[in-house]
Amino acid sequence: MPYICCMRQLAAILFADMTGYTALMQENEQLARKKRQRLKDVLEETITRFYGKILQYYGDGSLSIFNSAIDSVHAAIEIQRQLQQEEPKVALRIGIHTGDVTIEEESIYGDGVNLASRIESLAVPGGVFISERVYDDIRNQQHIQTRELGFFELKNVKQPIRVFAVANSGIVVPGRNEVRGKTAAPINRLAVLPFVNMSADPENEYFSDGITEELLNALTRVDGLQVTSRTSAFAFKGKNDDIRDIAIQLNVDKVLEGSVRKAGNRVRITAQLINAADGFHIWSETYDRNLVDIFEVQDEISGIIANKLKENLTVSRKSIPLVKAAVKNIDAYTLYLKGLHFRNKLTPADTRKAIECFKQAIAIEPNYAHAYAMVAQAYSCLGSWGQMIPHTAFEIAHQYADKALQLDDTVPESHIAKAMPYLYYEWKWQQAHDALQKAIQLNPGAADGYDLLGFYYIAMGQKELAVKTLEEAEQIDPLSPTIIKSLGTMYIFAERFDDAIRQAEKLLDINPQMRSSLEMKAWGIGMKGDWHTAMQLFEEVHRLTNHPLKGLMGLGYAYGKLGMRDKAMECIHKLELRQEQEPDTVIDGDLAAIWLSLEDLDKTFYYLNECIEKRMGPVACFIEYPPYKLVKADPRFEELKAKMGI
Repeated sequence: MPYICCMRQLAAILFADMTGYTALMQENEQLARKKRQRLKDVLEETITRFYGKILQYYGDGSLSIFNSAIDSVHAAIEIQRQLQQEEPKVALRIGIHTGDVTIEEESIYGDGVNLASRIESLAVPGGVFISERVYDDIRNQQHIQTRELGFFELKNVKQPIRVFAVANSGIVVPGRNEVRGKTAAPINRLAVLPFVNMSADPENEYFSDGITEELLNALTRVDGLQVTSRTSAFAFKGKNDDIRDIAIQLNVDKVLEGSVRKAGNRVRITAQLINAADGFHIWSETYDRNLVDIFEVQDEISGIIANKLKENLTVSRKSIPLVKAAVKNIDAYTLYLKGLHFRNKLTPADTRKAIECFKQAIAIEPNYAHAYAMVAQAYSCLGSWGQMIPHTAFEIAHQYADKALQLDDTVPESHIAKAMPYLYYEWKWQQAHDALQKAIQLNPGAADGYDLLGFYYIAMGQKELAVKTLEEAEQIDPLSPTIIKSLGTMYIFAERFDDAIRQAEKLLDINPQMRSSLEMKAWGIGMKGDWHTAMQLFEEVHRLTNHPLKGLMGLGYAYGKLGMRDKAMECIHKLELRQEQEPDTVIDGDLAAIWLSLEDLDKTFYYLNECIEKRMGPVACFIEYPPYKLVKADPRFEELKAKMGI
């Protein structure tokens, strides 16, 4: 396996460290030296056999690299097997991570080296710990078993790291509470799981979901407490997963769960706060109340939880009430909760149902700021999805957002509602930025705000900041398909194609036929240079649309890159036919991309200008896609940006 001096490469980095060596030297120097020599012999023989290379020995440890993550894990399993089964036995910790490294002579540098070292420090004697990147590479290997240990905050590492333990026979696999190492100080993280509807009427499901969401929003107002966003918490709705497994997936140390039983104007809410590490119930309580007291009940539960956590909170609880009674009429509140239920289904039909519920709530309670904000957001969604004429949809969105802010400018959703037309339609960049920052300031757990802010940064050409913003959002909402997809898109903008492909794989685990996931994977693979494989994935995307004229942009682009001009032109003709059949559909961006693959810049600029004339919001972002570097070299590109105020 060749290694060149002063080179940068992607490598699997394996740290191995013998435990108890110093103490053994003091007790039995001869045995200590014998064990260290045995370790060295096993390392050198096994690592070489699996096509790796030992770069450094240090004391009782070593650093090795491999071209393949699979080889590195197989080597680690074999090393532990030999050291645990044959005398003299050696207690060894192993940590593996895949990352970019710089190799100079026999030295190795890079963030990946630091991270592999930190993961090794977490490991237990006889164990093999791997990072999520390594797991993604070996997950489909039948002969390698793993168990997730969850997220850990490691010193000198900015983001919490998801760690897995190799679980093959003979390998030690600890519980999370047994893991020690160079971890940062713990931070209180809480997940609010969907409260179970215990009412006789299944229609009350929206009420129990709404109570959950209101409690979740209330707890974001507790200083020092990080609360997992709704989307990730609701991924466990209707499931019976073990609390400890849920906590690992959501990266939390405490979980709030409960149930709601509603009958007439009476409601019984049962809640329990659980310590995730051992499943111990920290606190539980049952509340029987009239519905007119619902806000007091929510504030009471939130306050009790805050007090139960206060020993570990870095800042004392805010003195203001956690739940701010936004409405007096219980019928209006119930309609609002019903609207949230429909909004969260994220389909055009359900979004229209949500609008009707919110408007009915406003008719009963004309000063209901939250309801106005949600109407505004719903209309912006319809406009950006192409379900309404953009001018009409965003004008209505502005009207409702302005009313929400006039009534109460402390509602984060109102600022997000105001930002959406600025970002998607009017290209008022500074106003969009300020509104989103205000929403995040009011609610640091507002993942939707981070999502939109990421696309703002892309439009401004600040790609690394966009990646950082969405990585923060993924920590808040780790199971949200929207956030996972948006982060993958940011990785493509930043030309981190392997990372984008990993994000696509996460989405495909959720839904193997998710078109947007296949599309992201195809772009990542194509931009790495394999347009033939990308073409096959784009063909599957087109098939899944179940429509001869839809899902053609990526396929047409791949055809163009492969020199298949006739097939690319066939895609263009089909798109033009669709535009004739659906005159309200804006597909000029699709046409621009295919003409770009054919290197016809005149046609590309024509359709990009059409996007701008039709106020197709995403054009400000997609011109930052790596393939548009060809366009950026043309003086007409600056004219495009000027038209959008960039």
